[in-house]
Amino acid sequence: MDGPLDAVLEIFTWVGLGAALLLAVIALIVWAVDGTWLRAEALVDHEEDATWVRWFDADGDANSAVASDHDAARLAGLDRADIYYRLGWRGKMRLTRRHPALRAATWMALGFAAMSMLSFAASLVVMFVRG
Repeated sequence: MDGPLDAVLEIFTWVGLGAALLLAVIALIVWAVDGTWLRAEALVDHEEDATWVRWFDADGDANSAVASDHDAARLAGLDRADIYYRLGWRGKMRLTRRHPALRAATWMALGFAAMSMLSFAASLVVMFVRG
């Protein structure tokens, strides 16, 4: 390795690879802990004090939950909505199938992996240009 460019490319390669692996493990843990969420069509009741969401699960049981403020804002004006409920739990729902932390960790892992691969490719190009 000659010069600061080689050092920077080497550091980006290894830091990117390490961060990608760490974030991939974190994403795997978040995915495993998050559990199984199934889709259901729900009825949305807008009451004065809260927004209630009611649905039938896969076993035919009736469920209901109070929507969070964020979810209530997204459900404003709707009478029906597609929701996801936690399999094996009662009264637990959300509007997305996967947890937002899973999406963030996955995209960051892919970004660091791409940085690592690009840095490695750039170091190969520099090595062959000099040679």
